[in-house]
Amino acid sequence: MYAIKTLLLLALLSGIKWSVAQTTPPAHDTVTVDDRIFTKVEVEAEFPGGFGAWRKFLVQTLNGDIPGDKGAPSGEYPVVVKFVVSKDGSISDISAETNFGFGMEEEVIRTIKKSGRWIPARQNGRLVYAYRRQPVTFAVTADGFDITSKVPYTLFMGTDNEIAIKADKVKPEDLQVSISKGSIKQTAEGKYIVRVNGPGRVTIELYDSKKDKKIGAASFVVMPATSN
Repeated sequence: MYAIKTLLLLALLSGIKWSVAQTTPPAHDTVTVDDRIFTKVEVEAEFPGGFGAWRKFLVQTLNGDIPGDKGAPSGEYPVVVKFVVSKDGSISDISAETNFGFGMEEEVIRTIKKSGRWIPARQNGRLVYAYRRQPVTFAVTADGFDITSKVPYTLFMGTDNEIAIKADKVKPEDLQVSISKGSIKQTAEGKYIVRVNGPGRVTIELYDSKKDKKIGAASFVVMPATSN
């Protein structure tokens, strides 16, 4: 296997991108026995210092080595974790809405648990319990090969997706390619057509047939063709 690079704390060294999006509430309400948990409020719960301080905290606290250390394929993984900010600013009910694995959801949850007390939300002039929803995109790349598509790490259902594959130190005739579901066929040197009929994610794996060795893998999200 070639060396894997991961994002976040290595961003300045390896050039890997990462993103932290503004928190937004989920689409449903929950009611507790004694206090309602709001999903839409007049004044949202806020990390002390605002979004800039929250983003800085995430950058400094999240461990970007986690997915690479645990063997995640190359790809972009938009992890989403939701939590409740109580009336006293404490954090509770932290849970992941995604399940990419490779330690990513656990790392975001660990980081949120360390965030301390927040400034609570307000509704009708009073402090209230409120949901927050935090997306964090992990981007993982690996040395030694490159798989590119029209939209990075994205394929579209029921249509021909052209991708390009380059593998260092592997002759084109020795490169073998497989996909976890759907079909993939070579059309020219380094060019392939991928077709997948259902949503979800697929993994494309590369092998050096001469050395009988796996080169690496990349994970792609499959979207409806109308999104293209």
